[in-house]
Amino acid sequence: MNTATQAFTTEDISAEALGDLLARQRASYRANPMPSADERKAKLALLKEMVLRHKDALMDAMSADFSARSRHEMQLAEILGLIEMIGYLSKRLGKWMKPERRSLALHLLPGKAQVIYQPLGVVGIMVPFNYPLLLALGPLATALAAGNHAMIKMPEATPRTSALLAEVIAETFTPESVTVVNGGPAVAARFSELPFDHILFTGAGSIGKHVMRAAAENLTPVTLELGGKSPVVVGPDFPLEEAARRLCYSKSMNAGQTCVAPDYIFVPEGQVDAFKAAYKKAFNTFYPKISDNSDYTAIISERHQSRIAGWVEQARAAGAQVEPVTDEQVDDGTRRQVPLLVTNVDRSMTLMQEEIFGPVLPIMAYKNLQEAVDYINEGDRPLALYYFGFNKAHQQLILNFTHSGGVVFNESMLHVAVDDLPFGGVGASGMGHYHGKEGFITFSKPKAVLYKPKFNGMKMLYPPYGGLVDKVLGFLIR
Repeated sequence: MNTATQAFTTEDISAEALGDLLARQRASYRANPMPSADERKAKLALLKEMVLRHKDALMDAMSADFSARSRHEMQLAEILGLIEMIGYLSKRLGKWMKPERRSLALHLLPGKAQVIYQPLGVVGIMVPFNYPLLLALGPLATALAAGNHAMIKMPEATPRTSALLAEVIAETFTPESVTVVNGGPAVAARFSELPFDHILFTGAGSIGKHVMRAAAENLTPVTLELGGKSPVVVGPDFPLEEAARRLCYSKSMNAGQTCVAPDYIFVPEGQVDAFKAAYKKAFNTFYPKISDNSDYTAIISERHQSRIAGWVEQARAAGAQVEPVTDEQVDDGTRRQVPLLVTNVDRSMTLMQEEIFGPVLPIMAYKNLQEAVDYINEGDRPLALYYFGFNKAHQQLILNFTHSGGVVFNESMLHVAVDDLPFGGVGASGMGHYHGKEGFITFSKPKAVLYKPKFNGMKMLYPPYGGLVDKVLGFLIR
Protein backbone atom coordinates (compact mmCIF):
# COMPACT_ATOMS: atom_id res chain seq x y z
CA MET A 1 0.00 0.00 0.00
CA ASN A 2 1.40 3.38 -0.93
CA THR A 3 2.06 6.11 1.62
CA ALA A 4 -0.70 8.40 0.31
CA THR A 5 -3.23 5.73 1.26
CA GLN A 6 -1.54 4.57 4.45
CA ALA A 7 -1.70 8.05 5.97
CA PHE A 8 -5.47 7.82 6.13
CA THR A 9 -6.17 4.18 6.95
CA THR A 10 -4.93 3.85 10.53
CA GLU A 11 -7.39 2.87 13.22
CA ASP A 12 -6.51 5.84 15.41
CA ILE A 13 -6.57 8.65 12.84
CA SER A 14 -7.23 11.81 14.82
CA ALA A 15 -9.98 14.35 14.42
CA GLU A 16 -7.27 16.88 13.56
CA ALA A 17 -5.92 14.71 10.74
CA LEU A 18 -9.43 14.21 9.37
CA GLY A 19 -10.06 17.93 9.61
CA ASP A 20 -6.82 18.64 7.76
CA LEU A 21 -7.84 16.26 4.97
CA LEU A 22 -11.21 17.98 4.70
CA ALA A 23 -9.51 21.39 4.60
CA ARG A 24 -7.29 20.25 1.73
CA GLN A 25 -10.32 19.02 -0.21
CA ARG A 26 -12.14 22.30 0.44
CA ALA A 27 -9.17 24.31 -0.83
CA SER A 28 -8.98 22.15 -3.95
CA TYR A 29 -12.70 22.55 -4.55
CA ARG A 30 -12.54 26.34 -4.19
CA ALA A 31 -9.86 26.47 -6.87
CA ASN A 32 -12.40 25.01 -9.34
CA PRO A 33 -15.89 25.36 -7.85
CA MET A 34 -17.82 24.73 -11.08
CA PRO A 35 -16.03 22.02 -13.07
CA SER A 36 -17.13 21.61 -16.66
CA ALA A 37 -19.11 18.65 -17.94
CA ASP A 38 -15.96 17.32 -19.63
CA GLU A 39 -14.01 17.48 -16.36
CA ARG A 40 -16.73 15.57 -14.55
CA LYS A 41 -16.99 12.97 -17.30
CA ALA A 42 -13.22 12.51 -17.15
CA LYS A 43 -13.42 11.66 -13.43
CA LEU A 44 -16.26 9.23 -14.08
CA ALA A 45 -14.19 7.60 -16.83
CA LEU A 46 -11.29 7.22 -14.39
CA LEU A 47 -13.64 5.63 -11.87
CA LYS A 48 -14.99 3.17 -14.44
CA GLU A 49 -11.50 2.24 -15.63
CA MET A 50 -10.40 1.72 -12.02
CA VAL A 51 -13.30 -0.64 -11.30
CA LEU A 52 -12.71 -2.69 -14.44
CA ARG A 53 -8.95 -2.87 -13.91
CA HIS A 54 -9.22 -4.05 -10.32
CA LYS A 55 -12.53 -5.95 -10.40
CA ASP A 56 -11.00 -9.39 -9.86
CA ALA A 57 -8.91 -8.25 -6.90
CA LEU A 58 -11.87 -6.41 -5.43
CA MET A 59 -14.09 -9.49 -5.76
CA ASP A 60 -11.37 -11.63 -4.17
CA ALA A 61 -11.23 -9.23 -1.24
CA MET A 62 -15.01 -9.15 -0.80
CA SER A 63 -15.23 -12.92 -0.92
CA ALA A 64 -12.53 -13.23 1.73
CA ASP A 65 -14.30 -10.70 3.96
CA PHE A 66 -17.58 -12.64 3.75
CA SER A 67 -15.77 -16.02 4.01
CA ALA A 68 -17.60 -16.89 0.78
CA ARG A 69 -19.38 -14.67 -1.71
CA SER A 70 -20.88 -15.51 -5.08
CA ARG A 71 -18.72 -14.11 -7.86
CA HIS A 72 -21.70 -13.95 -10.19
CA GLU A 73 -23.68 -11.95 -7.63
CA MET A 74 -20.78 -9.54 -7.21
CA GLN A 75 -20.51 -9.07 -10.95
CA LEU A 76 -24.25 -8.57 -11.29
CA ALA A 77 -25.02 -6.45 -8.23
CA GLU A 78 -21.78 -4.53 -7.73
CA ILE A 79 -19.64 -4.40 -10.90
CA LEU A 80 -22.39 -4.24 -13.54
CA GLY A 81 -24.49 -1.93 -11.35
CA LEU A 82 -21.59 0.51 -11.06
CA ILE A 83 -20.68 0.43 -14.74
CA GLU A 84 -24.27 1.05 -15.80
CA MET A 85 -24.67 3.88 -13.28
CA ILE A 86 -21.48 5.59 -14.46
CA GLY A 87 -22.63 5.36 -18.07
CA TYR A 88 -26.06 6.72 -17.18
CA LEU A 89 -24.56 9.68 -15.29
CA SER A 90 -22.00 10.47 -17.99
CA LYS A 91 -24.69 10.55 -20.67
CA ARG A 92 -27.01 12.90 -18.77
CA LEU A 93 -24.95 15.20 -16.55
CA GLY A 94 -24.40 17.77 -19.33
CA LYS A 95 -28.15 18.21 -19.71
CA TRP A 96 -28.69 18.38 -15.95
CA MET A 97 -26.02 21.08 -15.60
CA LYS A 98 -27.77 23.49 -17.96
CA PRO A 99 -29.53 26.41 -16.28
CA GLU A 100 -33.30 25.95 -16.09
CA ARG A 101 -35.51 28.83 -17.17
CA ARG A 102 -38.25 29.79 -14.73
CA SER A 103 -41.30 32.03 -15.13
CA LEU A 104 -41.56 35.63 -13.96
CA ALA A 105 -44.67 37.42 -12.70
CA LEU A 106 -45.87 40.30 -14.83
CA HIS A 107 -44.72 43.02 -12.45
CA LEU A 108 -41.17 41.58 -12.40
CA LEU A 109 -40.74 41.93 -16.15
CA PRO A 110 -38.51 42.57 -17.97
CA GLY A 111 -36.01 40.11 -16.58
CA LYS A 112 -34.89 36.49 -16.62
CA ALA A 113 -35.20 33.88 -13.88
CA GLN A 114 -33.33 30.60 -13.80
CA VAL A 115 -31.98 27.87 -11.56
CA ILE A 116 -28.35 26.78 -11.77
CA TYR A 117 -27.10 23.58 -10.14
CA GLN A 118 -23.93 24.34 -8.24
CA PRO A 119 -21.73 21.65 -6.63
CA LEU A 120 -22.00 21.61 -2.84
CA GLY A 121 -18.27 21.19 -2.24
CA VAL A 122 -17.06 18.18 -0.24
CA VAL A 123 -19.34 15.19 0.36
CA GLY A 124 -18.83 12.61 3.11
CA ILE A 125 -19.93 9.06 2.19
CA MET A 126 -20.38 6.44 4.93
CA VAL A 127 -20.54 2.88 3.58
CA PRO A 128 -22.15 -0.33 4.97
CA PHE A 129 -20.68 -3.82 4.69
CA ASN A 130 -23.29 -5.59 2.57
CA TYR A 131 -22.38 -4.12 -0.84
CA PRO A 132 -19.15 -2.31 0.01
CA LEU A 133 -18.14 -1.55 -3.57
CA LEU A 134 -21.51 -0.45 -4.98
CA LEU A 135 -22.48 1.57 -1.91
CA ALA A 136 -19.12 3.35 -1.84
CA LEU A 137 -18.64 4.06 -5.52
CA GLY A 138 -22.28 4.51 -6.54
CA PRO A 139 -22.74 7.58 -4.31
CA LEU A 140 -19.22 8.69 -5.28
CA ALA A 141 -20.13 8.58 -8.99
CA THR A 142 -23.22 10.71 -8.36
CA ALA A 143 -21.23 13.18 -6.24
CA LEU A 144 -18.57 13.47 -8.96
CA ALA A 145 -21.26 13.94 -11.63
CA ALA A 146 -22.55 16.87 -9.55
CA GLY A 147 -19.02 18.35 -9.47
CA ASN A 148 -18.04 17.59 -5.86
CA HIS A 149 -15.02 16.23 -4.04
CA ALA A 150 -15.54 13.30 -1.67
CA MET A 151 -14.24 11.52 1.41
CA ILE A 152 -15.36 7.90 1.86
CA LYS A 153 -15.55 6.09 5.22
CA MET A 154 -15.43 2.37 4.47
CA PRO A 155 -16.91 -0.28 6.82
CA GLU A 156 -14.67 -1.98 9.36
CA ALA A 157 -16.53 -5.28 8.77
CA THR A 158 -14.85 -5.63 5.35
CA PRO A 159 -11.18 -4.91 6.16
CA ARG A 160 -9.66 -6.44 3.02
CA THR A 161 -12.08 -4.71 0.67
CA SER A 162 -11.78 -1.42 2.54
CA ALA A 163 -7.97 -1.45 2.48
CA LEU A 164 -7.82 -2.40 -1.21
CA LEU A 165 -10.32 0.26 -2.21
CA ALA A 166 -8.31 2.87 -0.30
CA GLU A 167 -5.25 1.81 -2.27
CA VAL A 168 -6.83 1.85 -5.73
CA ILE A 169 -8.62 5.14 -5.07
CA ALA A 170 -5.26 6.68 -4.06
CA GLU A 171 -3.74 5.40 -7.29
CA THR A 172 -6.57 6.89 -9.35
CA PHE A 173 -7.41 10.22 -7.70
CA THR A 174 -5.49 12.81 -5.71
CA PRO A 175 -6.36 12.92 -1.98
CA GLU A 176 -7.61 16.46 -2.53
CA SER A 177 -10.25 15.09 -4.94
CA VAL A 178 -11.32 11.67 -3.60
CA THR A 179 -9.96 9.74 -0.64
CA VAL A 180 -10.85 6.78 1.58
CA VAL A 181 -10.74 6.73 5.36
CA ASN A 182 -10.70 3.40 7.21
CA GLY A 183 -11.09 2.58 10.88
CA GLY A 184 -13.50 1.44 13.56
CA PRO A 185 -16.44 3.08 15.33
CA ALA A 186 -14.31 5.87 16.82
CA VAL A 187 -13.13 6.91 13.35
CA ALA A 188 -16.70 6.71 12.05
CA ALA A 189 -17.86 8.97 14.87
CA ARG A 190 -15.11 11.53 14.12
CA PHE A 191 -15.93 11.32 10.42
CA SER A 192 -19.61 12.13 11.00
CA GLU A 193 -18.62 15.16 13.11
CA LEU A 194 -16.73 16.81 10.24
CA PRO A 195 -18.36 19.91 8.72
CA PHE A 196 -18.99 18.40 5.31
CA ASP A 197 -21.22 20.11 2.79
CA HIS A 198 -23.33 16.94 2.72
CA ILE A 199 -23.20 13.49 4.33
CA LEU A 200 -24.65 10.34 2.79
CA PHE A 201 -24.97 7.48 5.27
CA THR A 202 -26.12 3.97 4.38
CA GLY A 203 -26.66 1.55 7.24
CA ALA A 204 -28.68 0.75 10.33
CA GLY A 205 -31.18 3.25 11.66
CA SER A 206 -29.65 3.06 15.14
CA ILE A 207 -26.34 4.33 13.74
CA GLY A 208 -28.06 6.78 11.41
CA LYS A 209 -29.47 8.60 14.44
CA HIS A 210 -25.94 9.19 15.76
CA VAL A 211 -24.76 10.40 12.35
CA MET A 212 -27.66 12.81 12.06
CA ARG A 213 -27.10 14.07 15.60
CA ALA A 214 -23.41 14.71 14.92
CA ALA A 215 -24.16 16.39 11.59
CA ALA A 216 -26.67 18.69 13.27
CA GLU A 217 -23.83 20.35 15.21
CA ASN A 218 -22.55 21.70 11.88
CA LEU A 219 -25.99 22.03 10.25
CA THR A 220 -24.71 19.57 7.65
CA PRO A 221 -27.48 18.23 5.41
CA VAL A 222 -27.78 14.44 5.57
CA THR A 223 -29.11 11.76 3.27
CA LEU A 224 -29.93 8.57 5.20
CA GLU A 225 -30.44 5.18 3.54
CA LEU A 226 -31.58 2.98 6.42
CA GLY A 227 -33.46 -0.05 5.12
CA GLY A 228 -36.10 -1.55 7.39
CA LYS A 229 -38.66 -4.31 7.08
CA SER A 230 -39.70 -4.43 3.43
CA PRO A 231 -42.99 -6.36 3.21
CA VAL A 232 -44.40 -8.55 0.45
CA VAL A 233 -48.05 -9.23 -0.27
CA VAL A 234 -48.86 -12.07 -2.65
CA GLY A 235 -52.28 -11.50 -4.19
CA PRO A 236 -54.76 -14.33 -4.78
CA ASP A 237 -54.54 -13.92 -8.57
CA PHE A 238 -50.77 -14.40 -8.83
CA PRO A 239 -49.40 -17.94 -9.45
CA LEU A 240 -48.01 -19.07 -6.10
CA GLU A 241 -45.07 -21.08 -7.45
CA GLU A 242 -43.94 -18.18 -9.63
CA ALA A 243 -44.15 -15.77 -6.69
CA ALA A 244 -42.09 -18.17 -4.57
CA ARG A 245 -39.49 -18.50 -7.33
CA ARG A 246 -39.06 -14.74 -7.79
CA LEU A 247 -38.99 -14.06 -4.06
CA CYS A 248 -36.54 -16.88 -3.39
CA TYR A 249 -34.16 -15.40 -5.95
CA SER A 250 -34.16 -11.94 -4.39
CA LYS A 251 -34.15 -13.14 -0.77
CA SER A 252 -31.23 -15.49 -1.49
CA MET A 253 -29.19 -12.77 -3.19
CA ASN A 254 -26.27 -11.95 -0.90
CA ALA A 255 -27.85 -14.33 1.66
CA GLY A 256 -30.57 -11.79 2.41
CA GLN A 257 -28.05 -9.10 3.36
CA THR A 258 -29.71 -6.44 1.20
CA CYS A 259 -31.52 -3.37 2.48
CA VAL A 260 -34.46 -3.93 0.13
CA ALA A 261 -34.63 -7.72 0.53
CA PRO A 262 -38.11 -9.15 1.23
CA ASP A 263 -38.33 -9.12 5.03
CA TYR A 264 -41.70 -10.79 5.60
CA ILE A 265 -44.42 -12.16 3.32
CA PHE A 266 -48.20 -12.18 3.39
CA VAL A 267 -49.88 -14.99 1.44
CA PRO A 268 -53.61 -15.64 1.12
CA GLU A 269 -55.17 -17.62 3.95
CA GLY A 270 -54.93 -21.34 3.38
CA GLN A 271 -51.88 -21.10 1.09
CA VAL A 272 -49.03 -20.88 3.62
CA ASP A 273 -48.07 -24.55 3.34
CA ALA A 274 -48.21 -24.45 -0.46
CA PHE A 275 -46.04 -21.35 -0.52
CA LYS A 276 -43.45 -22.92 1.80
CA ALA A 277 -43.28 -26.00 -0.41
CA ALA A 278 -42.89 -23.87 -3.53
CA TYR A 279 -40.19 -21.75 -1.87
CA LYS A 280 -38.22 -24.84 -0.79
CA LYS A 281 -38.51 -26.26 -4.31
CA ALA A 282 -37.24 -23.02 -5.82
CA PHE A 283 -34.30 -22.74 -3.41
CA ASN A 284 -33.16 -26.32 -3.94
CA THR A 285 -33.40 -25.81 -7.71
CA PHE A 286 -31.24 -22.68 -7.50
CA TYR A 287 -28.84 -24.20 -4.95
CA PRO A 288 -28.77 -28.05 -5.02
CA LYS A 289 -26.30 -27.80 -2.16
CA ILE A 290 -25.03 -25.06 0.14
CA SER A 291 -21.64 -26.33 1.27
CA ASP A 292 -18.89 -25.42 -1.18
CA ASN A 293 -21.45 -23.85 -3.51
CA SER A 294 -19.79 -20.87 -5.17
CA ASP A 295 -23.21 -19.46 -6.10
CA TYR A 296 -24.27 -18.95 -2.48
CA THR A 297 -22.97 -16.15 -0.26
CA ALA A 298 -22.11 -16.38 3.44
CA ILE A 299 -23.03 -14.17 6.39
CA ILE A 300 -20.57 -11.31 6.90
CA SER A 301 -19.43 -12.21 10.45
CA GLU A 302 -19.93 -14.49 13.42
CA ARG A 303 -21.54 -11.61 15.28
CA HIS A 304 -24.26 -11.33 12.67
CA GLN A 305 -24.67 -15.10 12.62
CA SER A 306 -25.24 -15.04 16.38
CA ARG A 307 -27.64 -12.10 16.07
CA ILE A 308 -29.80 -13.93 13.51
CA ALA A 309 -29.73 -17.18 15.48
CA GLY A 310 -30.72 -15.36 18.67
CA TRP A 311 -33.71 -13.70 17.04
CA VAL A 312 -34.85 -17.04 15.56
CA GLU A 313 -34.56 -18.84 18.90
CA GLN A 314 -36.44 -16.05 20.66
CA ALA A 315 -39.26 -16.41 18.13
CA ARG A 316 -39.25 -20.18 18.47
CA ALA A 317 -39.51 -19.88 22.25
CA ALA A 318 -42.51 -17.55 21.79
CA GLY A 319 -44.35 -20.11 19.66
CA ALA A 320 -43.05 -19.59 16.12
CA GLN A 321 -42.50 -22.58 13.87
CA VAL A 322 -39.10 -22.69 12.15
CA GLU A 323 -38.35 -24.83 9.09
CA PRO A 324 -35.06 -25.04 7.18
CA VAL A 325 -35.42 -25.11 3.39
CA THR A 326 -33.09 -28.10 3.30
CA ASP A 327 -31.83 -30.69 5.79
CA GLU A 328 -28.23 -30.17 4.68
CA GLN A 329 -25.65 -29.42 7.39
CA VAL A 330 -23.15 -26.82 6.17
CA ASP A 331 -19.61 -28.08 6.87
CA ASP A 332 -17.37 -26.20 4.46
CA GLY A 333 -15.74 -23.87 7.00
CA THR A 334 -17.60 -20.79 5.77
CA ARG A 335 -20.46 -18.79 7.27
CA ARG A 336 -22.93 -19.99 4.64
CA GLN A 337 -26.28 -20.45 6.34
CA VAL A 338 -29.29 -22.62 5.55
CA PRO A 339 -32.33 -20.36 4.96
CA LEU A 340 -35.19 -20.65 7.42
CA LEU A 341 -38.95 -20.20 6.90
CA VAL A 342 -40.75 -18.97 10.02
CA THR A 343 -44.51 -19.09 10.60
CA ASN A 344 -46.84 -18.36 13.52
CA VAL A 345 -45.08 -15.06 14.16
CA ASP A 346 -46.36 -11.86 15.76
CA ARG A 347 -45.13 -8.31 16.15
CA SER A 348 -43.86 -8.86 19.70
CA MET A 349 -40.94 -10.91 18.34
CA THR A 350 -37.67 -9.14 17.55
CA LEU A 351 -37.73 -10.99 14.24
CA MET A 352 -40.81 -8.97 13.34
CA GLN A 353 -39.53 -5.66 14.72
CA GLU A 354 -35.99 -5.38 13.35
CA GLU A 355 -34.64 -5.72 9.81
CA ILE A 356 -33.51 -9.34 9.55
CA PHE A 357 -30.60 -8.87 7.11
CA GLY A 358 -30.13 -12.60 6.62
CA PRO A 359 -31.70 -15.71 5.06
CA VAL A 360 -34.69 -15.91 7.41
CA LEU A 361 -38.19 -15.35 6.01
CA PRO A 362 -41.32 -14.94 8.17
CA ILE A 363 -44.55 -15.91 6.40
CA MET A 364 -48.06 -14.84 7.46
CA ALA A 365 -51.56 -15.52 6.18
CA TYR A 366 -54.09 -12.78 5.45
CA LYS A 367 -57.84 -12.84 4.80
CA ASN A 368 -58.13 -9.70 2.70
CA LEU A 369 -55.79 -7.06 1.33
CA GLN A 370 -56.94 -4.40 3.78
CA GLU A 371 -55.80 -6.62 6.66
CA ALA A 372 -52.29 -6.81 5.21
CA VAL A 373 -52.23 -3.07 4.49
CA ASP A 374 -53.31 -2.29 8.06
CA TYR A 375 -50.51 -4.47 9.45
CA ILE A 376 -47.93 -2.76 7.24
CA ASN A 377 -49.17 0.71 8.17
CA GLU A 378 -48.97 -0.05 11.90
CA GLY A 379 -45.18 -0.45 11.61
CA ASP A 380 -42.42 1.87 10.44
CA ARG A 381 -42.54 2.97 6.84
CA PRO A 382 -40.38 0.53 4.85
CA LEU A 383 -37.72 1.18 2.25
CA ALA A 384 -39.57 -0.99 -0.28
CA LEU A 385 -42.95 -2.68 -0.62
CA TYR A 386 -43.73 -5.51 -3.01
CA TYR A 387 -47.14 -6.62 -4.30
CA PHE A 388 -47.65 -9.67 -6.49
CA GLY A 389 -50.94 -9.45 -8.33
CA PHE A 390 -52.53 -8.08 -11.48
CA ASN A 391 -55.69 -6.54 -10.03
CA LYS A 392 -55.43 -2.82 -10.83
CA ALA A 393 -57.65 -1.79 -7.91
CA HIS A 394 -55.43 -3.73 -5.52
CA GLN A 395 -52.31 -2.14 -7.00
CA GLN A 396 -53.85 1.31 -6.62
CA LEU A 397 -54.80 0.57 -3.02
CA ILE A 398 -51.17 -0.33 -2.30
CA LEU A 399 -49.95 2.90 -3.93
CA ASN A 400 -52.48 5.18 -2.26
CA PHE A 401 -52.81 3.71 1.22
CA THR A 402 -49.24 2.76 2.12
CA HIS A 403 -46.00 4.73 2.42
CA SER A 404 -42.64 3.31 1.39
CA GLY A 405 -39.46 4.41 -0.32
CA GLY A 406 -40.43 2.49 -3.45
CA VAL A 407 -43.03 0.02 -4.73
CA VAL A 408 -42.51 -2.89 -7.11
CA PHE A 409 -45.33 -4.92 -8.61
CA ASN A 410 -44.80 -8.62 -9.41
CA GLU A 411 -41.08 -8.56 -8.58
CA SER A 412 -38.79 -7.44 -5.78
CA MET A 413 -35.57 -5.42 -5.45
CA LEU A 414 -35.16 -4.70 -9.16
CA HIS A 415 -36.21 -1.05 -8.86
CA VAL A 416 -32.77 -0.37 -7.35
CA ALA A 417 -31.23 -1.30 -10.71
CA VAL A 418 -33.29 1.34 -12.57
CA ASP A 419 -30.83 4.24 -12.65
CA ASP A 420 -33.49 6.72 -13.72
CA LEU A 421 -35.61 6.12 -10.59
CA PRO A 422 -34.87 7.94 -7.32
CA PHE A 423 -33.82 5.60 -4.50
CA GLY A 424 -34.42 6.44 -0.87
CA GLY A 425 -36.53 5.77 2.17
CA VAL A 426 -39.23 7.57 4.10
CA GLY A 427 -39.44 8.04 7.85
CA ALA A 428 -37.59 5.28 9.69
CA SER A 429 -36.27 3.86 6.41
CA GLY A 430 -34.40 7.05 5.55
CA MET A 431 -34.55 10.44 3.93
CA GLY A 432 -33.35 11.86 0.64
CA HIS A 433 -32.30 10.19 -2.64
CA TYR A 434 -29.09 9.58 -4.55
CA HIS A 435 -30.07 7.75 -7.76
CA GLY A 436 -31.21 9.39 -10.97
CA LYS A 437 -31.56 13.11 -11.50
CA GLU A 438 -32.75 13.34 -7.89
CA GLY A 439 -29.30 12.14 -6.82
CA PHE A 440 -27.62 14.83 -8.90
CA ILE A 441 -29.87 17.40 -7.20
CA THR A 442 -29.09 15.94 -3.76
CA PHE A 443 -25.40 16.71 -4.27
CA SER A 444 -26.07 20.12 -5.84
CA LYS A 445 -27.38 23.45 -4.66
CA PRO A 446 -30.27 24.59 -6.88
CA LYS A 447 -29.37 28.26 -6.86
CA ALA A 448 -32.09 30.80 -7.71
CA VAL A 449 -30.83 33.52 -10.08
CA LEU A 450 -32.69 36.63 -11.26
CA TYR A 451 -31.34 38.91 -14.00
CA LYS A 452 -32.71 42.43 -14.48
CA PRO A 453 -31.91 44.63 -17.53
CA LYS A 454 -31.18 48.36 -17.56
CA PHE A 455 -34.86 49.20 -17.91
CA ASN A 456 -36.49 49.09 -14.48
CA GLY A 457 -40.21 48.33 -14.57
CA MET A 458 -40.32 48.19 -10.76
CA LYS A 459 -40.04 51.98 -10.58
CA MET A 460 -43.79 52.12 -11.23
CA LEU A 461 -44.28 50.60 -7.78
CA TYR A 462 -41.88 52.87 -5.88
CA PRO A 463 -43.25 55.17 -3.14
CA PRO A 464 -44.72 57.64 -2.57
CA TYR A 465 -47.76 55.38 -3.04
CA GLY A 466 -51.04 56.43 -4.62
CA GLY A 467 -51.93 57.50 -8.12
CA LEU A 468 -50.01 55.35 -10.61
CA VAL A 469 -49.13 52.75 -7.97
CA ASP A 470 -52.82 52.25 -7.10
CA LYS A 471 -53.68 51.81 -10.77
CA VAL A 472 -50.87 49.30 -11.36
CA LEU A 473 -51.72 47.32 -8.21
CA GLY A 474 -55.39 47.33 -9.08
CA PHE A 475 -54.63 45.97 -12.54
CA LEU A 476 -52.23 43.30 -11.28
CA ILE A 477 -54.48 42.10 -8.46
CA ARG A 478 -57.53 41.87 -10.75
